[in-house]
Amino acid sequence: MPKFLAVYTMKHEDFTRFRNLPKAEQDAIDAAGIPQWIDWEERNAAAIVNRGGMVGKTTRVTLAGVSPAANAICGYLIVEAETAEAAARLFVDHPHITVFPGDGVDIMPFVTDPPV
Repeated sequence: MPKFLAVYTMKHEDFTRFRNLPKAEQDAIDAAGIPQWIDWEERNAAAIVNRGGMVGKTTRVTLAGVSPAANAICGYLIVEAETAEAAARLFVDHPHITVFPGDGVDIMPFVTDPPV
């Protein structure tokens, strides 16, 4: 079955706005979102090939050297599905975008064998 990279994205300003909330509000969002995230993973366990993880700040390497960089990527997951649309449908109710300040989930097919 085809495998897809699902990349969680978040706008920097949304992350900053979340981190500027009072700690009690952040904790309340976490308390609501984390169980929903766990539930989402349990409901979609058959499609999850690699749970991936969340990622931090970016360092970019170019011909000019190594430097800090910015992008919207904040995590990833590998899923399998019949089509990219079917893979995308897995995420329509994901707490990354329904509870947390996530911007979206980008779905990309692997054109080489992904890690497992």
